Amino acid sequence: MIEVNEEYCKGCNLCILFCPRDALEESETLNKKGVHPPVEIEDRCNGCRLCELICPDFAIVVEEEDKKLTERQPSTKCCV
Repeated sequence: MIEVNEEYCKGCNLCILFCPRDALEESETLNKKGVHPPVEIEDRCNGCRLCELICPDFAIVVEEEDKKLTERQPSTKCCV
């Protein structure tokens, strides 16, 4: 599951451009900065966390479906 803090997002779209699974797209709504933050496309994310790592604003957190944020483990699924 991809969690986006819309208020941190500046709309650079790096997460959308570099996602190997095309799991993100621009939302239809604007945030307070006037940009379209990313939203997750259902059933595409494999949890590789590339979007989380590439986001310069720390606006993205990838959480495994069955784990809480405090129990996050490093993923080895990148680009699979």
